[in-house]
Amino acid sequence: MSGSADFHIEPLDEGRTAILTGDWTAVGMGDAADRLADSLRREKGIRLDLTQVGRCDTSGAYGVIRAAEAGAVPQPVVASAGVQQLLTLVSNALKVDRTPQPVRRPFYELMQRVGHGVFDTVDSVVDFMVFNGHLLVATGRALANPRKIRWASVFALAERAGLDAIPIVSLTSFFIGAVVGLLGANLLRKFGAQVFAVELIGVAVLREFDVLITALLLAGRSASSFTAEIGAMKMNQEIDAMSVLGVDPFDALVFPRFAALFLTIPLLVFVACLAGLAGGMLVSIAVLGLNVPGFLHRLLENVGPTHFWVGMSKAPVMALVIAGIGCREGLEVGGDVESLGRHVTSAVVQAIFFAILIDAVFALIYMELDI
Repeated sequence: MSGSADFHIEPLDEGRTAILTGDWTAVGMGDAADRLADSLRREKGIRLDLTQVGRCDTSGAYGVIRAAEAGAVPQPVVASAGVQQLLTLVSNALKVDRTPQPVRRPFYELMQRVGHGVFDTVDSVVDFMVFNGHLLVATGRALANPRKIRWASVFALAERAGLDAIPIVSLTSFFIGAVVGLLGANLLRKFGAQVFAVELIGVAVLREFDVLITALLLAGRSASSFTAEIGAMKMNQEIDAMSVLGVDPFDALVFPRFAALFLTIPLLVFVACLAGLAGGMLVSIAVLGLNVPGFLHRLLENVGPTHFWVGMSKAPVMALVIAGIGCREGLEVGGDVESLGRHVTSAVVQAIFFAILIDAVFALIYMELDI
């Protein structure tokens, strides 16, 4: 029977029964469900008969179930097979929605997250030690037989990861030196000691800022590049193919990148020193009225080469950390692009963090050694 949804109550042999008619759909139901619920509330024990329902959708089934719950309708509900299946489906969905949510325990969840973090940290430390051990073995093999080193890859990577970074490193160091000189001159002028800005520039640039700025730029530039390159090869299963062919990925991919950065970072640090001192000298000439010979004389007499070598001694360690983190994160990339992006981000963040940490450790060591 088609038409708008409706119902009427008749006394039958089974008892008083509400016989539903028409289309119990979202369009044709109207207020029939509400009227049915009111009738079932007033008269308890009324059964439902849906055999004369024309069409029925989930909205109609929900209205019938809600009315039946309101009137405590005894089971079973008489309906055709299709309508009965729809009623069962909607009823089960309502049971799932009404399932009580588990009680949240914030302290337990916090401890659970802390525990997972501790285990992840331990796994990362173990993987880092395994990676360093494998890299040490590859380095030993390369030193024992230099003819097997892929020199073409080393020089190509040295140009791309190191020499191509000279412009950005020198420009950044130049402005850092200028800022240090300007701040030093303005602050020391209050005490009538602005001439000592030269010593401040020399110590700050040669000892700290040159190597730190170089390491931070390489962390964002080279570490991410290493991770992306090796990670793309990992996604394309090229590294697995190399292993099948008997080629150690550490010999072919990791060691050339480590060697390229190890060879070029001292040059970058030296260029950063020159650029930083040039920026500081320009500010000293403009603000303090010094000339070039006067600036260089005070720099050589009062600063000396010790601070330069202190800064230069950090360069190989920075190269090891940046190249190691970039290559290790690349080898851990999974088979999807999301994993690649996540590990590239992780490589940059870790490289920057460890570069700053290493600089702080060196500062403490040299302070204890009074150097």
